[in-house]
Amino acid sequence: MSAILTFPKTQDEIVSFNPATGEEIGRAANVSAQQVQDAVEKSRLAFQTWRETRFKERAEFVMRAREIILNEIDEIARLISDESGKPVVEALSMEIAPVLDLMQYFARNAQKILKPEKINIGQLKFLGRSSKIIYQPLGVVAIISPWNYPFSIPLGEVVMALMAGNTVVLKPSELTPLVGLKIGEIFAEVDLTENVLQVLTGDGKTGAALVDAAPNKIMFTGSVATGKKIAQEAAKNLTPIVLELGGKDPMIVFKDADLEAASSAAIWGAFCNSGQSCSSVERLYVEEPVAERFTNLVVEKTQNLTQNRGSDSATDVGAMISENQLKTVENHVADFERSGAKILTGGKRNARLNGTFFEPTVISQAENSMRGMREETFGPTLPIAKFTTEQEAIELANDTDFGLTASVWTRDLAKGNRVAEKILAGTITVNEVLYTHGIAQTPWGGFKQSGYGRTHGKLGLMELVAPQHIHVNRFTVLPNAWWFGYSENGIETFRGFARHFASGSLFKTMKLAPQMLKRIKELRRK
Repeated sequence: MSAILTFPKTQDEIVSFNPATGEEIGRAANVSAQQVQDAVEKSRLAFQTWRETRFKERAEFVMRAREIILNEIDEIARLISDESGKPVVEALSMEIAPVLDLMQYFARNAQKILKPEKINIGQLKFLGRSSKIIYQPLGVVAIISPWNYPFSIPLGEVVMALMAGNTVVLKPSELTPLVGLKIGEIFAEVDLTENVLQVLTGDGKTGAALVDAAPNKIMFTGSVATGKKIAQEAAKNLTPIVLELGGKDPMIVFKDADLEAASSAAIWGAFCNSGQSCSSVERLYVEEPVAERFTNLVVEKTQNLTQNRGSDSATDVGAMISENQLKTVENHVADFERSGAKILTGGKRNARLNGTFFEPTVISQAENSMRGMREETFGPTLPIAKFTTEQEAIELANDTDFGLTASVWTRDLAKGNRVAEKILAGTITVNEVLYTHGIAQTPWGGFKQSGYGRTHGKLGLMELVAPQHIHVNRFTVLPNAWWFGYSENGIETFRGFARHFASGSLFKTMKLAPQMLKRIKELRRK
């Protein structure tokens, strides 16, 4: 069954370009609001059947799709590279490999994670009561995905939603529509039940129409500004949402850190995907005694990076996604210079290349008051500032409207953990940077303006189900002491509940037994 909506040739189109060359890659439909509404209604109908499938059946679809990706791995990697500008090696290492791991993990573990849970209801169990939670699928899940990881982010969320028993309408970024369509083609090849997954390409109007169509949940990854608009519109229908928004992620390097390792991590964390990761290192704080040595290492390693088209296997840093994004980086770098910071290397477009390439840029003497330390840059820049005390490092790291990730570098793991627990962000790594989005078992999400809700891990799967509480009374022969037939005797019984039963102590509750019997006899007489 097809997982892709097809529309007449006369339908308006969006054009996909290779940012490294400016060449057109292909075109996709610019889906109308009515077509979005129709797709959501089809998804609702498909949900009635899909929700009844067993976990084993869902897992079989996912694992067959996984095999197709493995069989077409080089073709898919090249498509990701061509449409996003990233190196093929990063398409493999940061998109395809992690999402393949996620697919097998949730295919094999979703049933276990979502199994019914018994609740310990304390002393009520001695009165014949029991409670449990079961997890119901939500219905139609709308996924509005970004261009920076156009394969791994939406596909991971699609898999989790499907394994939880939901149907999905996926709207990929208008800058990377062909990768989104590829996801639909993969599931079409495994004959996924019709309309269980639909891919709708289009611009911002298509995304807005998807929000207005009132799906049962919205998963959005993108900018803070767009996230706020989606939250406002979703509220009109009380549609729950998960927002994974921007970051201004700090890296703290203490003087006792392994500076060789930390400097290599810094340039990878800042410049992989040309700095276009919400968890990129966008602020680096280094302890003053080692600041000069560390900065020199960073500059030296940055200057050894190779920047070129993503199709070249030796490319370290590829093109940026668009002229607009590159201009943001240019503006931030210019503001750093005006504000007194120093550009140590890079700082401009790469004149050797024709596409949207910005040189990996290292900046010293940065301060938190500067624009490029406060607004999300989303490009290949690494501003460096100094600190003198542990407390100052924590305060500098927390001096931001964002809170997605952060990293702490030190050989003293006790200190690393201590500092990590004081940083206000969704994920803190010690002697690691950026990559935990690729760990399927761990949650992903942020604090503050970085959004709310979680994807990945158990917490992410729980976002895609509704917990339902079921309570059973096995003893129906006797009336409940709190039923009607209120009286002075009832008041005395409820005083006993407050003093004894509500204590949580079985020993104290036993003192209530004579009064309970008296109350039950009273109710039976009535």
